[in-house]
Amino acid sequence: MTIAGALNFLGGIGLFLLGMRLMTDGLTTAAGDTLRVILSAATRSRGRAIFSGILITALVQSSTAVVFTTIGFVNASLLALPQAVGVIFGSNLGTTLTSWIVALIGFNLDLQVIALPAIGIGMAISVALGKGQYGALGRAMAGFGLFFMGIDVLKDAFDGIGDVIDLHRWAGEGVLNLLLFVLLGIMLTVIIHSSSAALTVILTATAGGLIPLTAAAAMVIGANVGTTSTALFAVFDATAAARRAAMSHVIFNLVVALVSFTLLLPLLGVVHVMAQVIGSQDQLAMSLAIFHTLVNILGILVMWPLTPRLVAYLETRFRTLEEDESRPRFMDRNVQSAPSLALDALAQELHRMQAIARRVANAAISAEDPHNPSLEIGHRALESLNIAISEFASGIPRATMSAEQQNALPHAQRVGQYLVNVAEHAREMLQLHHESVLAPESALAVSRNALRASAVELLDLTRVDSPQWDAQRLAEARRDFETQYQAMKAQLLQAGTAGAILPRSMAETLERLSDLHRVVDQAAKAAVFLDRYIAESKVQLVSPPGGIEETAAQGARASTLPQQAQAQDSRASTLPQDPLSPDDAAQDAAPPAGDLR
Repeated sequence: MTIAGALNFLGGIGLFLLGMRLMTDGLTTAAGDTLRVILSAATRSRGRAIFSGILITALVQSSTAVVFTTIGFVNASLLALPQAVGVIFGSNLGTTLTSWIVALIGFNLDLQVIALPAIGIGMAISVALGKGQYGALGRAMAGFGLFFMGIDVLKDAFDGIGDVIDLHRWAGEGVLNLLLFVLLGIMLTVIIHSSSAALTVILTATAGGLIPLTAAAAMVIGANVGTTSTALFAVFDATAAARRAAMSHVIFNLVVALVSFTLLLPLLGVVHVMAQVIGSQDQLAMSLAIFHTLVNILGILVMWPLTPRLVAYLETRFRTLEEDESRPRFMDRNVQSAPSLALDALAQELHRMQAIARRVANAAISAEDPHNPSLEIGHRALESLNIAISEFASGIPRATMSAEQQNALPHAQRVGQYLVNVAEHAREMLQLHHESVLAPESALAVSRNALRASAVELLDLTRVDSPQWDAQRLAEARRDFETQYQAMKAQLLQAGTAGAILPRSMAETLERLSDLHRVVDQAAKAAVFLDRYIAESKVQLVSPPGGIEETAAQGARASTLPQQAQAQDSRASTLPQDPLSPDDAAQDAAPPAGDLR
């Protein structure tokens, strides 16, 4: 190939890519909310999802754009993974429309007659109507013209190349020869960054006699694999769900490539028969378009029964801390039908929730970064678990439960809400009331740090599974903390009145200390009612909270399980002396309604 020929080839690629970009952007803008409406309809069934993927890709003429949009919708939680997988499968079939356009029009008509008027009329509409929907349609029309002009340039560029570059001698039917062309298809798509452009190059090269049909079919398989690179670029800094959606695109194309490569020669036999029926057996581009369509239909047929398993597998991949914590570990329908097992599962899940809440509270007390992401993650996880606990508790059959066990269930729901409140106030303490810095050596800073240390110690006393658990000791620590908190408030107010601290600093510090006070208060109440639930439901905590607690203490806790079992009756006998202040007793005399703060 001469330098001029190489430049013409690059120019044809450039025109084609520019036309595709204008068409995709113009049609997407003109469609407006249509894409969202179609994708919303895709949530109804897997079949609708696949059909939506085909329709949208045919509409915007870019499977890459559809995959990016779908991943974006999953990232924003607007589309669930099962429906996204269907849309992505359908988009692979929808992209074959480009092959048919090239095969039917690109080699049967004078493209200059189509291209130049489309560019002229389209740009005239775009200039006249501006950036609205009709202007976008004008740009799409201009892109359509550039698309065909690029094809025309590529056709001219490939004329005569076969005399210089003989690919036929590399295009044997051996596996290694075919794998070479698969690799060429992958590389071409990755370099051009457009499967449609790569397929157009393959089609025009095949029609120009440069590549035999078998080798071109292998390149089409490679182009399908290469297009997955665009999906992978979409998942940087994306959510775990978006990464799963992108991975479904990769898996689909790899499975399609493996199956179609294995069945390459039989598929080409079917293509030959279909081409004879259509009457285009002499048109290699048409045969390749048929092959491209058959490959993707075959892929959908193969993946259709495997989709539920694929989704289930992907749900276990790319898991985040929030997703792991938000998913109940002990509660499921199998144990819900047996009250004794269900009550035990509730205890284990509440125990784990308590560990999460304690971790979030300690992070808020000790941290100075107001943008600590673990606080928000922990808060959302506790909210999800609290809802799951309420739904699980409401579904436990009451017929075989004792009156004491039935009375214990409201305690479980109290505990869940209290723990959500702990995380909520911990988040507010750090994010909403990040106080101005106090002088490190000042008496106020010393008192504040001492109060924080007392809060951490008190939170450690809320471990109901600890061998040192003592409700009365918790009550005493809570009263001591209350005294210390009131003294700190008085000290702050006095300093603000005397002008020793700025009024703004005083107010923000008071707000944060108030949140700290609420964190401790809600954590203590959660521990008290968890202890009540354990005693009244007669369950036993036998599992550590899945690595959330400090692992150093787990060995000691495991050795004390027999003592915990012996303490169940003593817990029940000491319930009247639970550490609630008179105000708390009045508040907690009845089942909780709404906010328990």
